[in-house]
Amino acid sequence: MGRVVSQESESPSSPSPSTASSYSPRQAIDVLSSLVSFSHSVKVFAVKWQTIRHKLDELTASLVAIESCDSEQNPILSAILSGIMVCAGDCYDLARRCVDVSYSGKLLMQSDLDVLAARFDRHLGNLSGVCTAGVLSHGGFAIVVSRPGPSACRDDIRFYVRDLLTRLKIGDGEMKKQALVNLSSAVDEDERYGRVVVELGEIVPILVNLLDSPEIEIRDESARLVCSISNFDPHKPILIGAGVIAPLIRVLETGSESGKIMSTGCLIKLTQNSDNAWSVSAHGGVTSLLKLISAADSSPDIISPASAVLKNLLPVEEIKRFMIEEGAISTFIKLSRSPHEAVQITAVEFLQNIASGEEPVNQSVRAMIRILDPNSASSSSTKSRETALRAIENLCFQSRNCISQLTTFGFLDPLLYFLRNGEFSLKELSLKVACRLAGTSDEARKVMGDAGFTPEFVKFLDAKSPEVRVMAGQALLGMLTIPRNKKRFLHDDSSIKIILQLLDDGVAEEQVVEETNQHGNKKVLIQILMSLTASNSGRRKIAGSGYLKSIEKLAEADGSSDGKKLVKKLGAGRIRTLFNGIIWHS
Repeated sequence: MGRVVSQESESPSSPSPSTASSYSPRQAIDVLSSLVSFSHSVKVFAVKWQTIRHKLDELTASLVAIESCDSEQNPILSAILSGIMVCAGDCYDLARRCVDVSYSGKLLMQSDLDVLAARFDRHLGNLSGVCTAGVLSHGGFAIVVSRPGPSACRDDIRFYVRDLLTRLKIGDGEMKKQALVNLSSAVDEDERYGRVVVELGEIVPILVNLLDSPEIEIRDESARLVCSISNFDPHKPILIGAGVIAPLIRVLETGSESGKIMSTGCLIKLTQNSDNAWSVSAHGGVTSLLKLISAADSSPDIISPASAVLKNLLPVEEIKRFMIEEGAISTFIKLSRSPHEAVQITAVEFLQNIASGEEPVNQSVRAMIRILDPNSASSSSTKSRETALRAIENLCFQSRNCISQLTTFGFLDPLLYFLRNGEFSLKELSLKVACRLAGTSDEARKVMGDAGFTPEFVKFLDAKSPEVRVMAGQALLGMLTIPRNKKRFLHDDSSIKIILQLLDDGVAEEQVVEETNQHGNKKVLIQILMSLTASNSGRRKIAGSGYLKSIEKLAEADGSSDGKKLVKKLGAGRIRTLFNGIIWHS
């Protein structure tokens, strides 16, 4: 003979309950009473049948207490009664086989009786739950209990949440879904509901189970509610304790787009704790997230949060190595070519964090330089390029070898282009990166001088921002320490004139102190001129420029040693020039 039917949707055996779509409490009482009487004729497995009769008596007593309730107006009660009737039919079938001794084996029958007792116990708990929650009424049943207003007391909130809990426990699919929607909305708008959800203790385990529901909408709404609960730090350990990570990862693998977004949103918050990062990895989360990110049909709305989860896992070195082995770098390099700005930025930030070792860094930097390429067929946004520039700066400027690789990879071309043509924010960031690069080594200054950076630094000497002026001046001073850069600069009369003009502006005695404080780079401009006077042609150009008197006034008013040295050097040069001219003519 077959085992006890566990699906509550099948028709019961005799004693035959009504075939109506909705059973009344009285019908269930009659069936259970008849079943108790029939069970007394069973002579085998006496202890187990005694347990079952005890549960039948408890169910009967509970039904008597609500006998006057109208099940047709109470969807929850109707669902409970239907389940009880199905279970009663299965119980009668087992009792008949025990009376006839027509079962196939003692162990099998004992197992069936244990399952049956557990089913009755569950129905008893459901019935007790709706009675305790107070959702049953003699005059009818509200399909949706109204949510309390903003000024509601704690008891009103608890009643509302308990009503929704009851629907989650024993309601049909539509009722469960509506309860999840209402509860999510309440938790999102008022944190008191989130606290009550956690305090009740029963809801979180139910939500975790519903994440594996075969109904997509229920699974999605469960993920949404779990994500809302995870917004509160004290609630995160409750979710972890209920085993939420494994089903969240299963949602990533089989859920809808909405469910995947909610699941990744929750995992972002949970993996802020490195202990939980291990749990995500142990349940196959790294592989699932990488597959999700690389899937052809994944949208930016999924890719960005999924990447954020992986980024949270990177601080754990073992997980980071596993990601690299699983091809995370190549996956994110492909993402860096995405036409979507958010995806590009996500990819660059992730590559910056995962790159470790020469080759991974080189691969990542090449991908970032492609984003910077102004001639690329898929032009990137300003924000994407700024992110790539910062990432390159963070990745490469700590290693001399990485810096030398930048020129090999063609980094200077887009850097110079945006220094000349970029939008304001991108141009300023390009200047910062270029100035820092110029300060790394003589080799970098040589290459940058050959590429044409020196005149660009001169243009920023008159910028509105004092920080930009000083930064450009320091970079230019460094560039001029390279002989071939200085030689090239001395042939550029317009650049020398700009420097002299900047020193001359506002040089009147009463304005000198104010202008010195305002420009802040007067000192570096004098140092640049001092560097140029090391060359005979440089001294001649400065001395014969017509700005010598202004320089002398500046040095006298400012009182700086650099200014006096410059005047002295230019004066000595002028005397030598005059002396040489006299000797020549004699």
